[in-house]
Amino acid sequence: MVQALHVRGIVLPQAEHRDVWVRDGVVTYEPVPGAETVASGWILPGLVDLHCHVGLDANGAVPDDVAEQQALTNRDAGTLLIRDAGSPADTRWIDQRTGLPRIIRAGRHIARTKRYLRNYGWEIEPHELVAYVEQEARRGDGWVKLVGDWIDRERGDLGPCWPREALEAAIARAHELDARVTAHVFGEDALPDLIGAGIDGIEHGTGLSEDLIAVMAERGVSMVPTLVNIANFPSFADQGAAKFPAYADHMRALHARRYENVRTAYEAGVPVFTGTDAGGYMAHGLLAREVLEFVTAGIPAADAVAAASWKARAYLLGGSGVLEEGSAADLCVYAADPRIDPATLLEPVRVVLRGRVVA
Repeated sequence: MVQALHVRGIVLPQAEHRDVWVRDGVVTYEPVPGAETVASGWILPGLVDLHCHVGLDANGAVPDDVAEQQALTNRDAGTLLIRDAGSPADTRWIDQRTGLPRIIRAGRHIARTKRYLRNYGWEIEPHELVAYVEQEARRGDGWVKLVGDWIDRERGDLGPCWPREALEAAIARAHELDARVTAHVFGEDALPDLIGAGIDGIEHGTGLSEDLIAVMAERGVSMVPTLVNIANFPSFADQGAAKFPAYADHMRALHARRYENVRTAYEAGVPVFTGTDAGGYMAHGLLAREVLEFVTAGIPAADAVAAASWKARAYLLGGSGVLEEGSAADLCVYAADPRIDPATLLEPVRVVLRGRVVA
């Protein structure tokens, strides 16, 4: 029998000083006799990484033991819910491991032939897009991930991967299957067709214009900017400069306006959420640093924390996302109020996952 737990402190976002008990993996505000007090401080629903790739590294799918370490790294940093935004690895076994974060999968990336990183996604042509979206919608957990643009060698720069009619048909089919669709997009040119075709989310979105941001806000299209990854754009530019100078200049320009872009989306009312792009070329466990990047971009700390916690949970899982009676006991305790000092997210005092202290 799992021992009941007790945590005392300020529960966010309500900012109420309360005693929280954990019994049978769920939260209760009714006292549980004999519960072990494990922490006190500022109590936050577990962090959420909406753009993470468990089971992936720079060369493609990784063995299960490596994927496990990736998941543990996120968990120990307080990230207890992950939307895996594309992976060639089968990580369903993680669902049976109570000590690992909850993962909502988007299946495998769907990319244009020779227009993405090798060994990552399905590489297909537009006439195949509906079939592959249907396949990944059935294999995922309510999400599908498209590669919306990539370097076009003939152009020497970023270019759209899909024609509008293919996107409209594919996204409509995903919606028929109750799946949402999100897309990797760095540049400008792919965005009008993706948004016009009814996309549900934009990853990175460094090429967004104010007009498209307004449409996203009106339709509730989410944005996950992955600022900790966009910080690498200058190095991407340097790597490609000799062969593709236009691409290099473009990536530097997108990098220069990254903070303005995110702030504009936030101020327009676009649902902006935290994601790190961990896996591939990015380390895991960086979600707290992404929150700090949001603050640097001009998003108030309280809203940046919400985008990494209860609001992200509500977006992915439905409900309120907060720690209420009967909700899953996935929570982190911090020494200070992260809405005032977001750097406190870098060092959780306690991490509780499915009602167990895990870190």
